[in-house]
Amino acid sequence: MRYIDSLNIKVDTECFILIEPGLGYLVHALREKFKHSKIITLHIDKNFPQAGDAVLYCTDPVSAQDFLEKEVPEIDASRILIIEWRPSLNFYREAYVKLLSQVVEFIKRMDAGKRTVSAFGKRWVRNFFRNIGNVRETLLYNTMDIPVIITGSGPSLEEAIPVIKDIREKSLVIAASSSVMALSHGGIRADIVIAADGGAWALRHIYPYFRNTSAAIAFAANLCAALPSQCGGVPWLIINDGSLWQSVILHELSLPSVIIPQRGTVTAAAVELALILSGGNIYLAGMDLCVRDIRTHARPYGFDYLFFENAGRISPAYSKCFTRSRQIQDGSSLDIYSAWFRKQLASWPERIFSLGGNHEVFGNISATGYTGKETGKYFKAVPAGDDPATFSKRGAAALLVALKDSRYTESLKTELAPLLFPDKKEVTEHDLEKAISEAAYE
Repeated sequence: MRYIDSLNIKVDTECFILIEPGLGYLVHALREKFKHSKIITLHIDKNFPQAGDAVLYCTDPVSAQDFLEKEVPEIDASRILIIEWRPSLNFYREAYVKLLSQVVEFIKRMDAGKRTVSAFGKRWVRNFFRNIGNVRETLLYNTMDIPVIITGSGPSLEEAIPVIKDIREKSLVIAASSSVMALSHGGIRADIVIAADGGAWALRHIYPYFRNTSAAIAFAANLCAALPSQCGGVPWLIINDGSLWQSVILHELSLPSVIIPQRGTVTAAAVELALILSGGNIYLAGMDLCVRDIRTHARPYGFDYLFFENAGRISPAYSKCFTRSRQIQDGSSLDIYSAWFRKQLASWPERIFSLGGNHEVFGNISATGYTGKETGKYFKAVPAGDDPATFSKRGAAALLVALKDSRYTESLKTELAPLLFPDKKEVTEHDLEKAISEAAYE
């Protein structure tokens, strides 16, 4: 108890994460002082007894981050406290430090996600209802067994483009929307362009896609993304994040979708989409997740105009690029995403290769029986419905009905309240009904 008192824990702490608390004395002491807080214990040694509201042993098949993603409540990161037990650090050393680093990484990613939801939640919901009205055709697919190349907009994409061009007809190319301009400049048209960014600035990346779509299969997008109305002219491969509110609407409208949880970065969604579409090897190009000197992205890039339009004698373009690169390096988002990718690349099947600057791995690509002319073998576009113009109203009506159903009420409130009312602690069903109607009918 003296150790707990020495930590000066804030009274509003709602969740504790204990790193190898041994026999559990800390758990009992915390429970006396914080009767309603959740206590999560992470054990390195399987021989210690279970104590706490949720317990994980490192010998369990589930990873620490997956476990925390399931068990940590949706609260502000300031109300979560990691408590270390120094005797365990002295004994387990490297294993202890590794477990602690995973927890810290999870908290950083969770906090970044919460801040994003707080800033963009309402916009995401509005985007969803606006975008479903633009769906004219959806894409059905057969799983294939061909290589998939995923392109991000990192600087190394420029080096990879000549090699991608050589083997383009032997593979399926999934391009993050931010990489479309660089690919087009290199004479490459992607099979699938994927978008997930809810900010209006993302449209600068998507417009180039519509300059020439004659060979494109589809536009893969989370309906919460910021998308232009031109998307109504191409087939959609709808990405459903697996939430109940999205599933209710898509089911009501009979719109097929592929479930890919939100990961905070479109390139992560692209990798999961590739795993769903094909059993072949997956090659990542332009996913640097770092800055090369003053270069932040492959050229040309959708935001280049910001640096060159307003450049002048006392504010040259290179100075603007330098300032921007420093801002990105000082921010934490690249570190969070790169840590997530390192973890995932280690856990995904041994068929995902990060190219970086080492492009000779393209020599391992072997694909027969597939060219861009045979896409009909794997994909089929089908009409979305009789009257897509009514999708928004019908989707909202279905969601409001589900909100009144006691089987779904709490789940829907848990999902929608942080999106529509990020700063409000208590949200009523009436609040949600009004916000949903406003988002759907605006």
